[in-house]
Amino acid sequence: MATEVKVEADPAEAGFDEGRLRRIDRHFARYVEDGLLPGFLAVVSRHGRIVHVTAHGARDVEASAPVESDTVWRIFSMSKPITSVAAMTFVEEGMIDLTDAIARWLPEFAEPRVYTKGSALAPVTEPATEPIRLWHLLSHTAGLTYGFHHTHPVDARYRAAGYEWGTPSGVDLAGASRAWAGLPLVFQPGSEWNYSVATDVLGRLVEVLAGKPLDEVLAERIFGPLGMSDTGFWTADHNRLAALYLPDPKTKRIVRNDEVFGAIGTKRPDCFSGGGGLVSTAGDYHRFTQMLLRRGELDGVRVLAPRTVDLMTANHLPGHVDLEAYGRPLFAEMPFDGFGFGLGFSVLVDPVKAKTLSTPGEYAWGGAASTAFWVDPDEDLTVAFYTQLLPSSTHPFRQQLRQLVYQALLD
Repeated sequence: MATEVKVEADPAEAGFDEGRLRRIDRHFARYVEDGLLPGFLAVVSRHGRIVHVTAHGARDVEASAPVESDTVWRIFSMSKPITSVAAMTFVEEGMIDLTDAIARWLPEFAEPRVYTKGSALAPVTEPATEPIRLWHLLSHTAGLTYGFHHTHPVDARYRAAGYEWGTPSGVDLAGASRAWAGLPLVFQPGSEWNYSVATDVLGRLVEVLAGKPLDEVLAERIFGPLGMSDTGFWTADHNRLAALYLPDPKTKRIVRNDEVFGAIGTKRPDCFSGGGGLVSTAGDYHRFTQMLLRRGELDGVRVLAPRTVDLMTANHLPGHVDLEAYGRPLFAEMPFDGFGFGLGFSVLVDPVKAKTLSTPGEYAWGGAASTAFWVDPDEDLTVAFYTQLLPSSTHPFRQQLRQLVYQALLD
């Protein structure tokens, strides 16, 4: 049974101006009315209770099917925090340490090579000066990359091997991990930040630690305990699964895309992508964010210890700098200015530099189809936004949503 999202508390009692919260509705409804967005669902919660829910438009424009509270969304990279939490449960059990070299469990990474110069066809490499460690995977500092970046010769090597937006047909997670291990690293482990397949490798590491497929691990350690019954790598209820859209290059008006990504979430995949393969509902992901806000526990079920959540949501970039100072100038699901990175989450370190009304210590991430969430521990606040528009850089939804939420918060 789907976890319902509905208003649970008077916004005023939670410190919000209800009239100002409705600005969220009007603002994003204009995107829908202008044909720039198929539909959306936004959820605002404070002190553990939902104070605002707004839905507008269609989950499937062509079928005239409206967005509903139980609509299933492809959350793409919002899978990453879930896989990261799963990995940290093994750290808590003493099965692996953050500083352990992953080659102990994934021998394909025993002798990584690092790109130094040359073309994609003839790269010059050198041995890694230190092994890839667990914390490198969690913090995207392993030297791995994505084929879709199109900024580095190693990115082209990923594409040539069939790893641009996904994995080749018939290749499982173990096979993908071996393929990535055979490609050069973009930099020495721990020396920079680069958005990458690191969380997919993390998912493979979790499989080896558990001795079972990633879908079973996530179901046993997170989805089952938290009652996230609609979250997984596919859904059998295709009627509730929202359709995917792209912007027309000239007009920005939405165009349906079933060919490239439409099958995601409709059937059991060959590869369980812990970095981007999950589907979920607003109700399910709300339970995940509430567990995080409560520092690892929800409704009497403890997934992580409080100190573990605190460690994951601290900035792990060396020198506590932001991504602008430490990362590569390429695409990621959050801005670089003023944001650091923890173990599976972006972390806001400087609201002034980020030009945001949010609070230092806010942690967050988003997905390729413009979904996003954040948790603000200081304000006891969680916010999530769901739609299906690729890529997430099409419109500045996330910054706009932050502005609209915090301008309505009065205490």
